[in-house]
Parts: sequence; structure tokens; C-alpha cells
Amino acid sequence: MKQMYDKLGVSAEVYGYGEQILRDLKERFAEVDAVAEYNQAKVLAAMQKNRVGASYFAATTGYGYDDVGRDNLERIYADTFHTEAALVRPQITCGTHALTVALSANLLPGDELLSPVGAPYDTLEEVIGIRPSTCSLKEYGVSYRQADLKADGTFDYDAIRACVNEKTKMATIQRSKGYATRPTFSVKQIGELIAFLKSLKPDIICMVDNCYGEFVETIEPSDVGADMIVGSLIKNPGGGLAPIGGYICGKKEYVNRCAFRLSAPGLGQEVGANLGLMPAFYQGFFLAPTVVVSALKGAIFAANLYERLGFRVVPNSIETRHDIIQAVELGSEAAMIAFCKGIQMAAPVDSYVDPLPWAMPGYENEVIMAAGAFVQGSSIELSADGPIRPPYAVYFQGGLTWYHAKLGILLSLQKLIDAGLAKLPS
Repeated sequence: MKQMYDKLGVSAEVYGYGEQILRDLKERFAEVDAVAEYNQAKVLAAMQKNRVGASYFAATTGYGYDDVGRDNLERIYADTFHTEAALVRPQITCGTHALTVALSANLLPGDELLSPVGAPYDTLEEVIGIRPSTCSLKEYGVSYRQADLKADGTFDYDAIRACVNEKTKMATIQRSKGYATRPTFSVKQIGELIAFLKSLKPDIICMVDNCYGEFVETIEPSDVGADMIVGSLIKNPGGGLAPIGGYICGKKEYVNRCAFRLSAPGLGQEVGANLGLMPAFYQGFFLAPTVVVSALKGAIFAANLYERLGFRVVPNSIETRHDIIQAVELGSEAAMIAFCKGIQMAAPVDSYVDPLPWAMPGYENEVIMAAGAFVQGSSIELSADGPIRPPYAVYFQGGLTWYHAKLGILLSLQKLIDAGLAKLPS
């Protein structure tokens, strides 16, 4: 095994250090395996209930009328996430697009959007209008308020109470940390926040950005009061097979509005051809719980490996996991580049290229991304990225298999050591 890792670029010393770390993680790995087993049964039960047959995998084109495979997949998502309805479409291009559809469909001129969890993810700043952009919510007369988190990353309930007013129509709750080094919120915490918001204003719509969180716990935000949960199929629920797509699950009235916004008023969910993607969508969703657990093991391994070398990691090595993302504060742009080079070197696709920071659309800072993926931008596949700004944190996630995640993490450390930016304990 050492010879194989050496062939892939991992020295015997780094490999040995990794094995030391792994000896202490058997119990943690068993815990996340148990969650994956439960979620696998949950997905399987939804598929069996909805009588999936081979005919549901047929391709449709054009308008996509009477697409039984598409419609049945949406029932499976709704049953898995315990919601009234679901919209699952390849026409949704990414997570930001799915969130934009959900927001713009359910907010009208004069309404106000509240973020009770601090600043939103970078790409939503232009969607909301925090940074001016054509076709933003602000341009269409939707205002915005924000209640920042406390210094310890918990909800500031007094600040939230002060923000809620007669115009407040919707609260957007980002489950994962995004490009911040705050904690990711557990489903239980999200449920407590939703209950508080509903106590202030019972008709407020609570939408949860569920990206990177699906199948990490045995329950989802839709089980604790969320009116909508939103995500991307090239993250957790696509299982690494979905080549595009997004989902919105929730109350029927809100999902219906999303369908009208995605297609056109009067058309809604009746149109939208599957373009031959149903096998990937069905099988990807079936595999998602076991793919997610591989990514979780990689995140846990990375946290333990880097924390013992003195780096700050979020979450830390012993905290319970609520998403697949592992933040590592590296302290410099050079260290971010070295880390990402290691992840890229481990990739099955484009392993020979060097990732460098660049001005990505939707981001204020330059961003570096390592992602040698079968699906462009797929962050359920082994990847790492981050904005070039203090504290120079890199965000590691994904791994279709645990063994691939392990290799990527070891190579990230190898590149840091080779650059003189980290050293193994003596």
C-alpha cells in the first residue's frame, strides 16, 4: 500500500502520519455509517412506495408533457424529505439558481427578506441586491434585512426580533457555513430558529438553503418546520451521477409558485423535458446516502489530520457533523494554493493542471478552486476552494469514495510540506 501511495505522490512519512490519525477514528466512522444506513433505507422506502419501474427512465424532449419519470421522481423527493411537493429539474442549473427561483417566486414588490443567520453566501449577494446587479430582488422592490450572528456563531434572538416587521415575508436560513468560518447549523438548531420566527410572525415563510447538508443527519430541515428546502443535484442528493439540476421541496403553494417562476405562469410543472437524465437522477439519489458518508469520512479525517498540526479547523476534530464541508485556516495565499494543488493532483480528471486564483462570476474576491471532477463544479466529488482573503481558509468537501477523499487529503498535506508551509510532528 505504501508503494501505491508513493506512486501517487504521497511520501511514506505522510502516509504513516495518516494511518496514525485513522487508528483513532473507527468509532466516529461507525457513527456516520449508521446514519448512512438509516438514510439509505429512507430513500429506498420512498422509491418502493412510488413503484419505480424501468419505464420511468425513458427520455423526453421538447415540452416534456406527461413525463411520468420526472413526476414520479418529484414524488420520491417529497416523500424522502417529508414535504407536500417537490420540484426536481435539470433546468435548474445550480444551487444559486434554485435559491433564486425560490426567492423570486415567493417575494413580491414591497416584501422584505430576512437573513437571521448573518451574511448570505457570496453568490446570493447579487441575487438579493446587497451588491448591485441586474435583475436582483432589490431592483424589483424587495428589501432586505440581516441579523448577524453572535461572536460564538449562535443566533442573536434579540437582533432577529428587532428585524421582524409587517413587511417581513420570508426568512432565508443558510445551513452550511459557506465561505465563513462559523459553525454549520444542526437540524435541531434550525428547528429552534424556525419556531422562534413563527412565534414572532406565524405566516413568515422559512426557506432553508440545504446545500451540503442532505443525508448528513437522519432528519432534514423540512422535518422541523421549514416551509421550503432548496439544494443542488451536483452536491449531496445527486450522488455524483447527476450532471446538472436542483430541487425545491416544501409546501405545495410555495413549490407551485417556484414551478411557475422556473417555466412560465400557467405552465408550471407541466413542462420541462428530462432530456434522458432520469437514470442518473434516480440512481444518484439512491446512492446519495453512501456517497455522502464517504465525503463525511474525508471531512472528519481532514479535521483530525490538520488540527493535530496546529491549524484551526471548522468544525474541529471532535464536533458533530452537520454538513460535508471542512474549513481549514491556512494563513496565507501560498498555503491555499499548495493545498489545492494536492487536491487537484488526486483528481481522476485534469490531475495534471495547477489550480490558481481567478475572478469567478458572482464572487467579490478572487477564488481558487481545485476540482478535477467528472461533472464540472460538482462539489460532492473531491474538491477544495476558497476566496483569497483572510483568514485564508480553504473549504474541502466531497469524495465519491472514502479512499479517494483520503488520497486527496494526504496529497494536500504533502504539497504543504513540500512547499515548507507545514511539517509533520517529530
